[in-house]
Amino acid sequence: MLFLADTANLKEIEKLFSYFPLEGVTTNPTILAEQGKPLSKILPELVKLVGDKMLHVQMLSTTAEKMVAEAEAYRKFVGENVNFYAKIPVSEEGYRAIPMLKKRGIKVTATAVYTHLQAIVAARAGANYVAPYVSRLDNISSHGIEVVRDIVKSFTDYKMPTKVLGASFKTVDQVHRVTLTGCYSVTVSFEILERMRSHPLTDMNVETFTKDGKDLYDIKF
Repeated sequence: MLFLADTANLKEIEKLFSYFPLEGVTTNPTILAEQGKPLSKILPELVKLVGDKMLHVQMLSTTAEKMVAEAEAYRKFVGENVNFYAKIPVSEEGYRAIPMLKKRGIKVTATAVYTHLQAIVAARAGANYVAPYVSRLDNISSHGIEVVRDIVKSFTDYKMPTKVLGASFKTVDQVHRVTLTGCYSVTVSFEILERMRSHPLTDMNVETFTKDGKDLYDIKF
């Protein structure tokens, strides 16, 4: 299981990279809008923080040709050494864009996936990752975890190289249940990543160890 941070907040990313074993960062227009900065200002800072990890950036264009031009511009902007993925929505134009991007050597994450079949089609088109939205499915009385499980099973059964990147989580429990499906990776907000690594009993244990050992640990370091 790989963990990515679903944020463009530079302070959050810097903190997470200081202790959490992240494999990259994902962004979208909504996440970027929360920062109030244009993409040209955010991307260079993200590149510095991410280093050789993955950076998934969503395209805003609505036609395949413009998605390709946009992705090529972003890849040039961030530099060839960046592990860059163009996030492409699974619309009609998005499905057209995926093989066009792959022919140009640009890696693709198919995003806004809500069904098993959308994921299969994206995989057949050549997507490196598909990103099913878990919580948004749960919010409309669908079953996000089951959709992820079905996608994982089909990719395994059909020996497809495409990987699943679970997205859109509102609770730690959703992330927990997705990890049990065999999902390859998840992208999670700062708040939920912080909750995942913490537990009040762990904090209590640390306090107890510190108190009990303060007069006994006498070896200098």
